[in-house]
Amino acid sequence: MNWNSLEAFIGGVNKYSTAFGRIWLSMVFIFRVLVFVVAIQRAWGDEMKDFICNTAQPGCTNVCYNFIFPISHVHLWALQLIFITCPSLMVVGHVHYRERKDLEYSTMHNGAHLYANPGKKRGGLWWTYLASLIFKAGLDAGFLYILYHVYKGYDMPRLSKCSLEPCPNTVDCYTSRPTEKKIFTLFMVISSVLCIVMCICEMSYLIVKRLLKAFSRKKQAERMFAENHEMTPLAASRSEFRSKKPIRVDPTVSIQNLNNIATEEWPSKKM
Repeated sequence: MNWNSLEAFIGGVNKYSTAFGRIWLSMVFIFRVLVFVVAIQRAWGDEMKDFICNTAQPGCTNVCYNFIFPISHVHLWALQLIFITCPSLMVVGHVHYRERKDLEYSTMHNGAHLYANPGKKRGGLWWTYLASLIFKAGLDAGFLYILYHVYKGYDMPRLSKCSLEPCPNTVDCYTSRPTEKKIFTLFMVISSVLCIVMCICEMSYLIVKRLLKAFSRKKQAERMFAENHEMTPLAASRSEFRSKKPIRVDPTVSIQNLNNIATEEWPSKKM
């Protein structure tokens, strides 16, 4: 497999990823892929030759090896690395589809664009990106469970006992370089767990950011609605009219008559 071409192709997702996504890509290709290609394949390359059982019975060593190592670690990790990078191809394919669709729209409508930014995570692309994170985390967790279930843990035994046919009796089988294999196994397990954590962090970041943006849009819409429909007073308040009691004056009464009425009422008040 040409890992360099795969890295170059998947690396296109880097410009559409968040900070957590870039860390995930770095962990996958720098730590996991390079360690797998450079060290792990060589560590398990001569396993069958160095796997020794204390018997000379033909076929016993092969049967015991297949029983103790039912699935090759190297093949299982190779499948894991391939499967966890496939969801990223969904994002790349979706981006290429939007870019092609935008180009066709621009050609038919005199330079107008269908998408303001085809690579920006909006609409369907946001859901595709979120689904890719769920698939990556789920696949990593699934392969960790398979490894744990097949080998009853992540340990590498030094001595294994086997009593399968055609072995004449229970024989002792020895694994070559068990400490080295255990270290590489723990490395791949820990790196897988960290990748799962990065995927969960990125999913949480995307969902929280989407909710905050929706909340801010709702607040802005409510504020604009309130500004456009603000009520203005159409008349003065009633308190202004109640400030003074009106004085009614008969227009037929002259000023002289008013004075005469006042002088007549004055003595009566004194008495």
